[in-house]
Amino acid sequence: MTAPDHVKITGPEDILGFIPHSLGYWPAHSLVAMTMQGKRLGATLRVDLPDGGHPGGSACFALTVAGYLEADDEADGSLLAFFTGNDATGTGTDGTDGTDGADWADLLEELEHALAESGMPVRDAWFIGAEHWRNAYCSDPTCCGPPGRPIDEIRNSPLNAELVFRGSTVGPAPGAPALFPSPLLEDPAVLDSERDWAQLFAGHARDRVQFGRVLDVWALVLGPPPGEGLPVELAGYLRAALCVPAWRDAVLVMAAAGPEAAERGASDFGIFDSQARTARLPRIPLPPLTGFPPLPPPSESAGAGPGAGPGRGPSTLPGYGEVLLGLAPPVPDWARMARLERVLIQLGEAGGEASAAALTGRGWIEWCRGKGSFADALFRRAEVRFPGYRLAGLLAELVSRGTLCGWAGRRDAAWQRFEPGAA
Repeated sequence: MTAPDHVKITGPEDILGFIPHSLGYWPAHSLVAMTMQGKRLGATLRVDLPDGGHPGGSACFALTVAGYLEADDEADGSLLAFFTGNDATGTGTDGTDGTDGADWADLLEELEHALAESGMPVRDAWFIGAEHWRNAYCSDPTCCGPPGRPIDEIRNSPLNAELVFRGSTVGPAPGAPALFPSPLLEDPAVLDSERDWAQLFAGHARDRVQFGRVLDVWALVLGPPPGEGLPVELAGYLRAALCVPAWRDAVLVMAAAGPEAAERGASDFGIFDSQARTARLPRIPLPPLTGFPPLPPPSESAGAGPGAGPGRGPSTLPGYGEVLLGLAPPVPDWARMARLERVLIQLGEAGGEASAAALTGRGWIEWCRGKGSFADALFRRAEVRFPGYRLAGLLAELVSRGTLCGWAGRRDAAWQRFEPGAA
C-alpha cells in the first residue's frame, strides 16, 4: 500500500502501530529500528533479537544494526522497539520495574552508544510484550508501571485506523501457512500440461530462438493482466519454462532490468549453441494467449540482444550477477517485479522443480525488497518442495549471512511499501 499523503503521528501508540504496516506483519522476538529524518520516519529495519550465544555479544549486534541503518544517509536520529513477546516484569533501564526491561537493558545501552556514534542518537525506545507495552525510559508509575499499558492501545491507535482505512493490511508472519497461497495446488490438468511442454522443450535449452520466444511469452504475462487467473495451458508452459535454469534466471533478470539485459546476459554466459546446431530443431508452438496482444513471428536472431555476437563492443547492460545481487540497474522495475510475484503465486505449489523455482523467485523478490525473513521462509519452502534446489540454497546462504540486496541498501533505489516521509 502506498500512502497518498502524509499521515500524522500523535503519540508512541501511532509509531508502534505503524511498524506492523511497514513490515507487513506483527513482529515477534524482534528488534525494530527506525531512522528519523527530522520529525519524519525514515527506514525501518527488523532483526531477530539476539540470544545469549550471539557472536560478539551485544556490542557486535549493536554495531551491525547501526551499520544497516547508515544506509539512510539523511537520518539524524533513531527509534527502537523491542518486540519481546514477554510480559514478565523486571528492573527497567531507569531502575524501575517494567515489562521485560532487565533482559534487554545491556543491549539497549550498546545500541544507544553505537547509534550515537553513527550520528543517529536514540530518541525513544519501547518494550512490547504479549499483552502490554511500556516506554524504556519512563519512570512514572502512573504511566508505565508494571505490567505496562494494554497492547490494544497500539492496535487501536488513530494511525493504525487511518492506514487500514487507506487499504493497508497486516498479514501473516514469515513462515506462516497463509504465506503460501496456491490457487493451482495439485491441479492435475496443470501438471499434465507442464509435462507436455517439458517434453517439447527437451533439447531446446541452448536454442537462441526458443529462448527469445519464452521471454516473449513471459513479457506478455508480466504486462497489464488481461484478466484473473492463468489458463491451464499457459500455466503449464510457464511452469515448464521455469525448469530450464537459464530461462528461469532470464525471467528474474528481465523483471528487474528488462528483456535486453536478460538476452545479453544469457549470451555473455555462452548458453546458446551455434545457429547451425539449432537450425534443424523443430519449432515449438506458442501456448494459447487469449486476451493478450499477438506476438510477432520469431526471429532467427531472437535473444541475441543489441550488438550481440563476436566482436561486439562493451555493453552498458548489467550482467546476471549484478542484477541478481541488486547492484544494477540503478533502480529496478519494482512494478514488473510485483507482477512477476503475482504470476509465481498463481503457478502454485503443485510440487516438483517448477514449484521450487516459483518459490525461489518469490523469495528473491522479497530479498530485493529488504524482507529477509520472508525470503528465508520462501527459500526453505522451496527446498522442502524440491530438496537440493540449488538456487534456493545459494540465495538462502546470502540471507543467513545478513547480506543486503544492493537496492535495499540504497535509499534512492529501495522498494517502498509507503512513500518516503509518509509518517
